[in-house]
Amino acid sequence: MAQCTAPIRGHRSEAAAEACPVCGGRGRYYSSFMSYQSYGYNPYSKSSSSISNAHSSSSSSTSSTSLKKRARWSPSGSTVLYTPAQLRTLEPVRNNILKQPKTPEKYDMFLCHAWDDRKEAAKDLYDKLTARGINVWFSEKDLQLGTNMLREIDKGLSKSRVGLVLVTPALLTKIEEEGVAEKELSALLAKDRLIPIVHNTTYDALRDISPLLGSRSGLDTSEDSMDEIAAKLAELFTEEAEE
Repeated sequence: MAQCTAPIRGHRSEAAAEACPVCGGRGRYYSSFMSYQSYGYNPYSKSSSSISNAHSSSSSSTSSTSLKKRARWSPSGSTVLYTPAQLRTLEPVRNNILKQPKTPEKYDMFLCHAWDDRKEAAKDLYDKLTARGINVWFSEKDLQLGTNMLREIDKGLSKSRVGLVLVTPALLTKIEEEGVAEKELSALLAKDRLIPIVHNTTYDALRDISPLLGSRSGLDTSEDSMDEIAAKLAELFTEEAEE
């Protein structure tokens, strides 16, 4: 039975590989393979595939990042970057804010959320916005014991310059049940100053439940952290002159 001559004669050259009774005819492949190995690279190894994928992912990420830019209303020195879609979403809201004089009795934002989110995601967003100086109507703060809930919500809506809707699985359930959240959404949509923020769900799921609300573009915590979203919302209220 023929035996490979590599252990004795080596297969470093294509001719040596061709002369082998076992490897003959595979010299071109073997020579190419050895040239990869001489640089410590095996094109068929898992690590090489990972390197290739990592390079592809890095290139994609770099390309995506390169599309982001500062908003024209961003204050000088801001490092907050927006995608083109986010700029298209937020610019009309920014223009509406400029048309409304800021008064002591007005809230900057009304935060619409599901009751189940009041201690977690909604509270997190509220805390991050208020830390940036944004005056937010938030049920946990502004609904007092013994008051008429619907009446107080109406007051908050009428006094708010922008409406936020925190879209979570819990909110989608409330919309289906046509609870208080549905009433809030109707008022916010009528104002045309609405920014949906999708968290732990998708815009596709939102469109299935509320096509009208789902037709609005907004922000998404799968693209930006809650902290980044709060920074973008806060920049809408910058008072510096725009370029």
